[in-house]
This record gives sequence, C-alpha cells and structure tokens, in this order.
Amino acid sequence: MTRMIKILCVALLTIVGLVGSSVPARADDKCERDIHRAEDKLRDAVAKHGEHSSQAEKRRHELEEVKRRCGGDHHDEHHDMDHDHQ
Repeated sequence: MTRMIKILCVALLTIVGLVGSSVPARADDKCERDIHRAEDKLRDAVAKHGEHSSQAEKRRHELEEVKRRCGGDHHDEHHDMDHDHQ
C-alpha cells in the first residue's frame, strides 16, 4: 500500500510541476504579443502623425504601461522604441 502512495505522490508532483511550468510561458507569450502590438501602434502613430505628436506620445505611454504590467523586464534594445526614434 505504501508503495502505491509513493507512486501516486510522484505522479501528482510531476503533473503539478508540468502544469506550473507552462503557465509562466503562456504569460510571457501574451506579454510579448502585447508589447509587439503596442510597438506596432507606436510605429504607425509616428509614421502617420509625427514623432512628437500627441498620438505618438499616447502610444509611447501605452507601450510603457504594457511593459510595466508585464513585469518591467522587457527593456532590451528590440523593445525600447524611445531610443529607436530619437
């Protein structure tokens, strides 16, 4: 009986480990999508209205909000739109 309990515990821990590790990956994917979407909107606003337009400023603010919501660790060169347009 105790061997069966050990097997069930190992199986349960394995399942919990697999499910738990996949949740952050999905959250990171959503953050990446949201950041890319916000970058695209910023790029479009700059192209259409100009770099210092109110529309571009609004989109920069939205991009920063997405980055902040996603944990603020998305400040690499690829995502840092302010440096690309100065």
